[in-house]
Amino acid sequence: MAESKDNSAEPIVIKKYANRRLYNTAKSSYVTLEHLAEMVRAGQDFVVNDAKTGEDITRGVLAQIIFEEEAKGHTMLPANFLRQLIRLYGDTLQGFVPGYLDASMETFARNQESMREQVAKAFEANPALANFETLARSNMEWFENAMRMFAPFATGMGGTSAPPAKTQKRDMEIDELKKRLAEMQAQLSRLVKED
Repeated sequence: MAESKDNSAEPIVIKKYANRRLYNTAKSSYVTLEHLAEMVRAGQDFVVNDAKTGEDITRGVLAQIIFEEEAKGHTMLPANFLRQLIRLYGDTLQGFVPGYLDASMETFARNQESMREQVAKAFEANPALANFETLARSNMEWFENAMRMFAPFATGMGGTSAPPAKTQKRDMEIDELKKRLAEMQAQLSRLVKED
């Protein structure tokens, strides 16, 4: 998943027609949402324009790709996250959300290799789950601190201790991560045995 970002190159123009077909103008061929998802994974930049109006509809098409992935069972967006995101529409903080999410994903991308190493260590030996848990807690604290920055009065005046409900929810999320990691480890063990 190496990203080949070439800032000097213009993005590829994809045209979306009324019949919902997508046309890659660089390759002079029709493409599917799956093709566009592959382009994203390969780091290729593109914009999607409505063929009739010329309107930039890239965000809607990217959201549609995410919807398709979620429908295939490749879930990455927890229902609670989606609910919170929907609640922010029309909120006074709505303007901060895109920048915050973009910065969060950039941070996640920078930490991705470290997280991969932690997961690999967890598969090597179960005691390494503590390292993954530490990383998960660290990321969760970073997220909560960033949210406090945007809503400093939501948690009280500068208080750093999370309310019991938040702590309990965080512990439940960590337990869920541990459960998923254990399931992945069991699946990997089965795959290794099959070879």
